[in-house]
Amino acid sequence: MSDSNRTRKIVITAVMAAVSVVLGATRLGFIPWISGASLTIMHVPVIIGAILEGPVVGMIIGLIFGIFSLIQAAVSPTGPVDVFFVNPLISVLPRILIGLTSFLVFKAFRGKFLSISIVLASLMGSLTNTLLVLGALGIAGALPWELIGAIVLANGLAEAAAAALICSAVILTWKSVDHQGKRSQLEDLKEDHDVAGR
Repeated sequence: MSDSNRTRKIVITAVMAAVSVVLGATRLGFIPWISGASLTIMHVPVIIGAILEGPVVGMIIGLIFGIFSLIQAAVSPTGPVDVFFVNPLISVLPRILIGLTSFLVFKAFRGKFLSISIVLASLMGSLTNTLLVLGALGIAGALPWELIGAIVLANGLAEAAAAALICSAVILTWKSVDHQGKRSQLEDLKEDHDVAGR
């Protein structure tokens, strides 16, 4: 890996991790939804990082997102369920796996249309967060399984759709403006991801 590629990965990791933390700290990462519920988009930077720079970058951003969630739950819980997020199996591990899942899905479909592969990777990355976090809360007894199923249908699918829209817009815009060299960053994704995935 060249020095420029390594520097780019470090910069994108730092920027996307910072965005994720800011979204959580300012509550901008929560979109008002039906019945007083909120949709979270805090996992979107994890997906973007994984698609742009590979699984390691995505997993590091997810790790930082998860650690922030754990600290926030310990320092300033906002509800009875938040106390369960001090458990890293609930707050950290699922967020690490967002990046891995997003990358693997993108890698599997990137030979097709780029926009389709981004949408599918974003959908699956978001659902990974929803299903693993809620599943862990169900196993821990924090929420009844009937409620978890309702949350997945009411919030999880909408969050996945929002993630797909945001990630597609950001990544395709990145592609359109990143033509400073002979090829754009996303045109180099196949080459970079083949190296990152080894």
